[in-house]
Amino acid sequence: MYRAVIFDLDGTLLNTIGDLAAAANHTLAEMGFAPHTEEEYKYMVGNGIPKLIERFLPPGHRDEATQAQAARLFFPYYDAHKEDATAPYPGIPALLAALHGAGVKLGVVSNKEDALTKSVVSHYFPGLFDAVAGHTLGTPTKPDPHLVNGMRAAFGLAAQQVLYVGDSGVDIETARNAGLAGCGVLWGFRTGDELCGAGASYLVRSPEDIRVLVLDA
Repeated sequence: MYRAVIFDLDGTLLNTIGDLAAAANHTLAEMGFAPHTEEEYKYMVGNGIPKLIERFLPPGHRDEATQAQAARLFFPYYDAHKEDATAPYPGIPALLAALHGAGVKLGVVSNKEDALTKSVVSHYFPGLFDAVAGHTLGTPTKPDPHLVNGMRAAFGLAAQQVLYVGDSGVDIETARNAGLAGCGVLWGFRTGDELCGAGASYLVRSPEDIRVLVLDA
């Protein structure tokens, strides 16, 4: 049995794409640019909001000054509307309750900014997570494993005792870089082909599959 599970946030625990897309399209409209669809945004997220901003701006308008202007528009709007459409994926609350009740350590590592990650997790999953970490300015984002490595060390567990769960190739690469088994979820923003190509140890179709993998395997 795995003694700890570290989760990605967006596309894994929470469906955040609607609120991210709304904030991005608000930013684009304010700047006089055309919007993107939610489906298009699924392939822009996963590497942190600064990278999302760079990606949603039109080619030829991705210079540093334009990205800074977009960030000034994006962040206040997203902060005010980040819970409008965001919700846990079906089955996630029950999964977390089961793992927590069984004494499994639970963590979140996200490329979202650290304060925002902690705020969102405490809002949707109060009291369930033992550790939550997001991106801090000046440090590398996933797939760099430093946050996962630090969390595993804080849990006092060996790599083979910890499972990493995410919805993208970046997450699976993070798990591999940390020496952990990587579990790819098929309800998130990316495809099974991407997860397999990145070297996922497991693919799951429902949160219940994770419960079985961790508690019953």
